[in-house]
Amino acid sequence: MLRIPEPAARPGEPVDFSHLRLSKAGAVRRPSSDAPASSMHELAYELIRVLDDEGTAVGPWVPQITADTLRSGLRAMLLTRAFDERMYRAQRQGKTSFYVKCTGEEAVSAAQVAALQNTDMCFASYRQQGLLIARGYPLLKMMGQIYSNTLDPLLGRQLPVMYSSKEFGFFTVSGNLGTQSIQAVGWAMASALSGDRRIAAAWVGDGTTAEGDFHHALTFASVYRSPVILNVVNNQWAISSYQGIAGGDEAPFAARAIGYGLPALRVDGNDFLAVYAATEWAAQRARANHGATLIELFTYRAEGHSTSDDPSRYRPADEGTKWPLGDPIERLKQHLIKRAEWSEERHAALREEVMQEVRAVQREAESHGVHGANTTHSPKTMFEGVFKDADPRLMQQRQEAGF
Repeated sequence: MLRIPEPAARPGEPVDFSHLRLSKAGAVRRPSSDAPASSMHELAYELIRVLDDEGTAVGPWVPQITADTLRSGLRAMLLTRAFDERMYRAQRQGKTSFYVKCTGEEAVSAAQVAALQNTDMCFASYRQQGLLIARGYPLLKMMGQIYSNTLDPLLGRQLPVMYSSKEFGFFTVSGNLGTQSIQAVGWAMASALSGDRRIAAAWVGDGTTAEGDFHHALTFASVYRSPVILNVVNNQWAISSYQGIAGGDEAPFAARAIGYGLPALRVDGNDFLAVYAATEWAAQRARANHGATLIELFTYRAEGHSTSDDPSRYRPADEGTKWPLGDPIERLKQHLIKRAEWSEERHAALREEVMQEVRAVQREAESHGVHGANTTHSPKTMFEGVFKDADPRLMQQRQEAGF
């Protein structure tokens, strides 16, 4: 009989996470960053966790990280969530055509940016807007692109959430899933060939691991020891199918690396400290010429896949609130309070501060127009930047179009 994978619960059924492979906080060993991949196969099946249920950092993966860095990461996560909320509302009000939230996954971007160097190149999917926000990319430019107005740095040539910034080390987001992995590996190979110290990092979802480009990337990363971190954000759901359709029930996605001779880490994606520590480990390995690492970031997509998706049609409505690994913002807040480096009052003040910041930027962005209000860049810009040197035929077409 043909087997069709099914999630543990569908709409109207009780939530069931009893099947999850969850290691105890602090229980997973930490090998040396130069250890051979063959010596750490079990790490693809364990789950690296640092924060216990009380918010205490425990075990060998506890990173050497300052309270200031943690507070900065907390702010980046709160700012990302506030940005998502405002842009989601804007889409529902018809001010933009499309939006993708990353609610519940903020630690993936914020912690990994903190562990990488600002010059490292990020090859993100459409749910890592937090990478740009954590690196300080102007929110006004992001909103300009979302609203398709005259502030759009990409001149209306991309979808609203597919950002690009060479200055901030953020490669253009592609709507074709899987391209990020092979592009990141190629960029990292070029970096190594040129004697550079920069590394690359790529992010794909669990469903994208079934794409051919992902496996091509693993082959090249293994053969050429490309200095790259290949991240799989396993948030349990693609747009309407759960991670078992991509093979997640048979083995963790981290285990894909074993067949290619690559080290694999499976990490609690809602644990800021664990994500930071694993990324720092992989970055050290890449910079020391020990090659690539595959990291599976085990998290949960709390919201719909995008504004075009209705998750209530395929999963229980309360599933997100019962995710056993909690909310990344609350967990980091609890840890900082436990260290006497934070308080509920400071947290409430910071949350209000970032909300006011996003509102102010939104007012400024909307003063330049919103989607469908004929406030886009001039159509003549479609003829610019096509070729390095202007092509006479293109210039003729521009003249014929009246520009």
